[in-house]
Amino acid sequence: MPGFTFHDLLATQAGILDEVIAGLALAQKQIPPKYFYDARGCELFEAVCGLPEYYPTRTELAIMRLHAPAMAARLGPDCALIEIGCGNSEKTRLLLEALCPEIFVPIDIAREQLESSCGVLALSFPGMKIAALRADFGKPVALPVAGLERARRRVLYFPGSTIGNFTPAEARAFLAWWAPLLGAGGGALIGVDLKKDPALLDAAYNDAQGVTAAFNLNLLTRFNRELGADFDLSGFRHRAFYLPGRGRIEMHLESVRGQRVTVNGKSFEFRARETIHTENSYKYSVAEFQELAQAAGFEPVQCWTDGGNLFSVHYLTLPS
Repeated sequence: MPGFTFHDLLATQAGILDEVIAGLALAQKQIPPKYFYDARGCELFEAVCGLPEYYPTRTELAIMRLHAPAMAARLGPDCALIEIGCGNSEKTRLLLEALCPEIFVPIDIAREQLESSCGVLALSFPGMKIAALRADFGKPVALPVAGLERARRRVLYFPGSTIGNFTPAEARAFLAWWAPLLGAGGGALIGVDLKKDPALLDAAYNDAQGVTAAFNLNLLTRFNRELGADFDLSGFRHRAFYLPGRGRIEMHLESVRGQRVTVNGKSFEFRARETIHTENSYKYSVAEFQELAQAAGFEPVQCWTDGGNLFSVHYLTLPS
């Protein structure tokens, strides 16, 4: 592929099938949110990001437009920028323009979107080495990228509040996994959604147009197509709600009736109103996230927020 190198580190389809079957066999059925992002799921998520109720994307973009030069100054010249979940790279472009890194390593689970984004970025930044990795970033990730050792320092970029899909314990473990890969003096720039009025949060995940519902239900369409499942989409509905005590939005697919579903010949019974838990989205105060980062070995350096305190971008470093 011209303009960038590509490494596919993702598990085989058999691994996906095993994980889905294991999740549906739990007392509280669950599916990891990473499986949202087939080609149609990526399209639907981009549509979600443009909805009037969904504040995170436009708020983080506004922060990046205003503060990308200051962020780049913190990251410093001649660094290697490693991005988790690159998506359509709209926010990434703002940072790359300000930073001009020597090497850029985008990591994502969605192959089509990763290749498309890297192709566009390669044309826009012809002097920058791009090494794309298709991988499950919820687990420790190898970095088979030549040239990383020559960079002055490594910086992790994790926008979009995707770190909120992890429980706090998982988020600490995630940062701890990355610490040795980034090395002494490495850094991390992380987008984190802030705690706010529950009504605003509930509206963001239950839009009036039903796009988030379609995004959630697309999981079942994907499993019908790829895993030999027979989900009847009319038998499930989208549910999302904020739990203030846990500080998180939960997304579920709720069975509207008693029914049986098979996945690759394996049967699963659903009671009426039984759910598949498809996503958590944790919200933090600035202090809560900084404490979490410190527990993983990082030191908070700076935090940028918007005027309404809806969203934050944290810069963290590792001891030299």
